[in-house]
Amino acid sequence: MEIVVSRNEIKEFLASRRARITPQQAGLPAYGGNRRVPGLRREEVAMLAGMSVDYYVRLERGNLTGASEAVLDSLARALQLDEAERDHLWDLARAANTTPQRRRRAPQQQTQVPPNVQRILDSMTDAPAFVRNSRLDLLAANRLGFALYAPMFTDGRRPPVNMARFKFLDPRGREFFGRHWEESMNNTVALLRTEAGRNPHDKGLTDLIGELVTRSEDFRTAWARHNVRLHYSGLKHFHHPVVGDLTLAFDAMQLPAEPSLSLTAMSARPGSPDEDALKLLASWAATDEALPRGIGTPS
Repeated sequence: MEIVVSRNEIKEFLASRRARITPQQAGLPAYGGNRRVPGLRREEVAMLAGMSVDYYVRLERGNLTGASEAVLDSLARALQLDEAERDHLWDLARAANTTPQRRRRAPQQQTQVPPNVQRILDSMTDAPAFVRNSRLDLLAANRLGFALYAPMFTDGRRPPVNMARFKFLDPRGREFFGRHWEESMNNTVALLRTEAGRNPHDKGLTDLIGELVTRSEDFRTAWARHNVRLHYSGLKHFHHPVVGDLTLAFDAMQLPAEPSLSLTAMSARPGSPDEDALKLLASWAATDEALPRGIGTPS
């Protein structure tokens, strides 16, 4: 069953990347007449990658067994894959070339953060910051981070809280991300797709994805696009129930001692309405006793 799933993943990923590239984008002449397929034909990808059509067809049918580094690099260039997509292709190839005897157990997902990491979070008083694992469980935050994500912690909930479940299964999720909800939704799905390629035998991750596919039409539709991405910096948009619309720049970094954990910190542009809103949020956070508190935060 796992082999079938793996082959389907490879097949659908390669076919979806091929379908998005026009002959013009690939530098190929576009002859007259109707093309029966969106994007490139298989023989065109094979030509661009410098391989036989039969071999490319084998790859797109999901058989990456024995594919060399040179083959994968040629395929990535032909399909114009970005960094995240290249990494995903390599992850799929590694899974295809791992026998059950050589398969390593999926790394243990952290559900708590070490006290020293919580102290670092608590020392960041002017910027919202949080730690999550690769399944998108928010595990810890500083006071301003909990205030920013307050809608996730209503009804007395405490970490860990899964950010994807909140986004897709909680009615407040769509409201919290406001008019940028679709962008945020697509980013979340792409992050989970990336992690699924990296750790295909993580049962907790598989269970989460299965739940979301079953219960959310939006997730199911976005999942079928096979998009992946790296998510180290950019902008996050919120519609906060206390301070309204808020746009913050973020930077995320993996914790070297805990590879499954990453720390994300956010900031507002100086002198902007977002900075004023963040200051207002900090004032509210200082007085709201319902928010969770970090290990190092005095009660």
